[in-house]
Amino acid sequence: MPAAQAGAAAEDRATARRRRAVVAALMLAMGLAALDATIVSTAVPQIVGDLGGFSVFSWLFSGYLLAVTVTLPVYGKLSDTFGRKPVLVVGAALFLIGSLLCATAWNMAALIAFRVVQGLGGGALQGTVQTLAADLYPLKERPKIQAKLSTVWATSAVAGPALGGVLVRYADWRWIFLVNLPIGALALWLIVRHLHEPRRSVERRPRIDWAGALAVFACGGVLLTALVQGGVAWPWLSAPSIALFGTGLALVGVVVAVERRAAEPIIPGWVWRRRTIAAVNLALGALGLLMVAPTAFLPTYAQAVLGLAPIAAGFVLSVWTLSWPVAAALSQHVYRRIGFRNTAMLGIGTAALLLLAFPFLPYPGEPWQPALLMLLLGGALGLFQLPLIIGVQSTVGWEERGTATASVLFCRQTGQTMGAALFGGVANGVLAARLGGAGDLDSVTRALDEPGGATDALGHAVADAVHTVYLGAACAAALAFLVLLLVAPRRFPVLTNPED
Repeated sequence: MPAAQAGAAAEDRATARRRRAVVAALMLAMGLAALDATIVSTAVPQIVGDLGGFSVFSWLFSGYLLAVTVTLPVYGKLSDTFGRKPVLVVGAALFLIGSLLCATAWNMAALIAFRVVQGLGGGALQGTVQTLAADLYPLKERPKIQAKLSTVWATSAVAGPALGGVLVRYADWRWIFLVNLPIGALALWLIVRHLHEPRRSVERRPRIDWAGALAVFACGGVLLTALVQGGVAWPWLSAPSIALFGTGLALVGVVVAVERRAAEPIIPGWVWRRRTIAAVNLALGALGLLMVAPTAFLPTYAQAVLGLAPIAAGFVLSVWTLSWPVAAALSQHVYRRIGFRNTAMLGIGTAALLLLAFPFLPYPGEPWQPALLMLLLGGALGLFQLPLIIGVQSTVGWEERGTATASVLFCRQTGQTMGAALFGGVANGVLAARLGGAGDLDSVTRALDEPGGATDALGHAVADAVHTVYLGAACAAALAFLVLLLVAPRRFPVLTNPED
């Protein structure tokens, strides 16, 4: 008997070691995707100076974003069909190949194409890492891993620009892509060596909905391109915008028709028929929408209104990455008492009030005032997002968890894209009205780089534009609150065996 107990104890220790190694791999993989979102922006001037292509450099970000967003539902379904490990391995390999190719790019067109390859891998990393986090831990322990992943995002948001600046100054912009290789290789090795998924009985050969995957990719690509480039590369009511939106809406019909006939659809109907998942999809879409207000506009506000240097302006924004993971980690103590829905409503209701308070800040004010609001906002959103993700993952079994997780991440990404287009248009409209029709965000950014560019008139115009955007973000938060109140069930239908 003692020998049997010793053997069981040794097996438990080995299992714990493997799980710690897999968690380390997930954090490294998530770090790759998170770091990429911030590190590239610091090298844009050097990249454009070396490769040219200033008129299309925005596609360095748009191309990556499009690839990540449209592949999320595809990878989610594939992970439910074939397991998380093969999808994560393929995604990490694609991301590393894309990184290596980016470092060898010879012109801007090649770099944009290679960024798309990176994004194809990034979609697998984001969705599958979140799904595996739920697979590895039972419901009571999931906040631990989710808090760790939130910390990775927070650290990357702060470290990314600094690391990118150091690499660009002391090495070469190509190193911002090469630095991914050792990190990704370590993550890939840990996954291959230590991630062992249990064998699951398969009654029949899996049928892959390739037609649905292609339709989803085409539809998402066209619509997101219309949103990203509309009002930037061409006017909203121009022929390219109308053509893209018309094509996108036609492809929506194609997606619906194809998915209804598919035996194993990429986007199954139950994702929207189940109240819990549908409500969380809409709520996190609103989260993506409102996140654009601080991330895209607060640094410009800090420079034009508060008179801060770019680094100090970035700090005003980055403080919310300190409170977000802390609130996420502590949210378990709240949702265990009042439930997933009520905890999320508490968080987003607080966020709506904080966003609504921003326009009432004094002009020009002190830097600590918006920084304090951002610190509180990060805590509120940490209390909002994590309970919803954990709640959705706990209402489905293993065979549906990848699809459910990918659907909420897809909606959040889509919300961010829509927010960038919507709030960008709103801000440009307010700036044009305040500056006599001769102002937009690009001209403001250029003016801030010039000596004496931050005039009082420009500061007031930027303040009015950002205040309007924050009011819009408060409306998005209120919309998320109403969705949870009216659509989400009071108690999420958590499975009695969430580990299956």
